[in-house]
Amino acid sequence: MAEKVAKPKPTLTVADAVAIIVGIVIGSGIFKTPSLVATNTPNELLFLFAWLLGGIVSFIGALCYAELATTYPHAGGEYHFLHRAFGRDISFLFAWARATVIQTGSIAMLGFVFGDYASQIFSLGTYSSAIYAALAAIVLTTLNIMGVQQGKWTQNLLTSAKVLGLLLVVAVGIFSALPSEAPAQPSKPSSGAFGMAMIFVLLTYGGWNEAAYISAELKDVRRNMLKALILGIAAITVIYLLVNFAYLKGLGLAGMAKSEAVAADLLRNAWGEIGAKFISMLVAISALGAMNGTIFTGARTNFAWGQDFKALSFLGVWHERTSTPANALLVQGLISLGLIGLGAWTRQGFSTMVDYTAPVFWFFFLLTGLSLFILRTSDAETHRPFSVPFHPLVPLLFCVFCIYMLQSSLSYTGVGALVGVAVLLIGIPVLMLIRRYS
Repeated sequence: MAEKVAKPKPTLTVADAVAIIVGIVIGSGIFKTPSLVATNTPNELLFLFAWLLGGIVSFIGALCYAELATTYPHAGGEYHFLHRAFGRDISFLFAWARATVIQTGSIAMLGFVFGDYASQIFSLGTYSSAIYAALAAIVLTTLNIMGVQQGKWTQNLLTSAKVLGLLLVVAVGIFSALPSEAPAQPSKPSSGAFGMAMIFVLLTYGGWNEAAYISAELKDVRRNMLKALILGIAAITVIYLLVNFAYLKGLGLAGMAKSEAVAADLLRNAWGEIGAKFISMLVAISALGAMNGTIFTGARTNFAWGQDFKALSFLGVWHERTSTPANALLVQGLISLGLIGLGAWTRQGFSTMVDYTAPVFWFFFLLTGLSLFILRTSDAETHRPFSVPFHPLVPLLFCVFCIYMLQSSLSYTGVGALVGVAVLLIGIPVLMLIRRYS
C-alpha cells in the first residue's frame, strides 16, 4: 500500500538534468542530417546560420517550457500542462499518443540507429539491427527499473562518452585539409530549400522538451529548471556548430552534400577504415545515450496517466525503494519492443519510426505552446517563478514554428505518418472505454 502513495523525490542535480537534455538531443541526427542540410543551402555561411537558427528556435521553446515547468512542476511534464489547460480528454490522448507513438516510437527509432551501427562492427545476421535494438531496449529499461541512480549514472556516462567523441570529430575536421582534388560545386538549391534545411535542423535539435518530465525530481526546480534548459541548449548549439564547422573544413559543402555518412567519410579520410569503425562505435554510443534518456523520461507520463485514471492505476505506482515508476517503465518497454518488431517486419526500421512519430509529436508540441496562453488567462493568480519575456511574442513565435513543422511532417513523410495518426485516433474510443472505469 505504501508504494501507491509514494511520490517522486528531488534527487537530480542541474548537471544530471543537463546530461539528460544533451543526451536525448544529441542522438543520431548530427550524424545523418548535416548532408541533407548542405544539399539545401547554397553556401557555407547559410549552412552554419541554419544550425545557429535551430539553437535560437530551441531557446525560444525552452523559455516557454521553463515557465510551465517551474510554475507547475510535475512528473507528468507536458501531460500535466495539457491537463490543466485543456482538461482530461486532451491530456488522456496525449498520454495515449506518447505511450503508443511518440515516446515508444522514438525509443524504437534510436534502437534501430544503435543496431545499424553496431552491426557495422559485428553483424548478427539478417535481422542484426532489430536484434541489437531489442537488446538495447531490454537492458536500458531494466537499468532504469533498478533505480533512478542507475538510470541517471548510465545517462551521465553515455553523454560524457558521446560529447568527448564528438569533440574528437571536431579536432579531426579542423586539423584536416580539404581533399586534394577540388570538389564539384553543389547544385543550386531549389526555391524554398532553406525551409527544408530547417526541417532537418529542427529535427536534429528535437528532444530538449523532455526536461519537463524531470521537474518533480529536480532539486530546487523553480531555480534550476531554467538553468538546466539554458545550459543544455547552449551546450548543444555550441557542439552542433563546432561539429558542422569540422564537417565543412574536412569535406567542404559539396562533399557533405554528396555524402551519405558525413562523420564516417570525415574520419575515413583521416584514419582510413579504423576511423570508419570508430565513428560506428560513436554513433552507437550516441544512440544509446538518447535511447536511455528517452526511456528515463518517457515512463514519467505513464506514471501521471495512471494516477489520473482508475483503470490505469497500475501505471501510477511509484516504487519507494528504487524511486522509479517501474510498472510504467515495463509497459513502455513492451510497447517499444512491439514497434521494433514492426520495424523489423517492414525492413526499414529507422525511416518507418520517423514517419510514424513526427506528425503526432508536432501536434502536441503545438498544444503545449498554446497551453501557456490559456494558463496565463485561466490561472493568472498562480505565482510564476519565471515568466517568458516579451509575452505574447515569444510563445507566439514558438507556436508558429510548431505549425510549420506539423505541416512539413505531414507533407514530407510516408505512409508511416498516417499509421501514427490512425493510432492517435484509436485513443478516442479507448478514452470512452476508460471513462467507465475512472
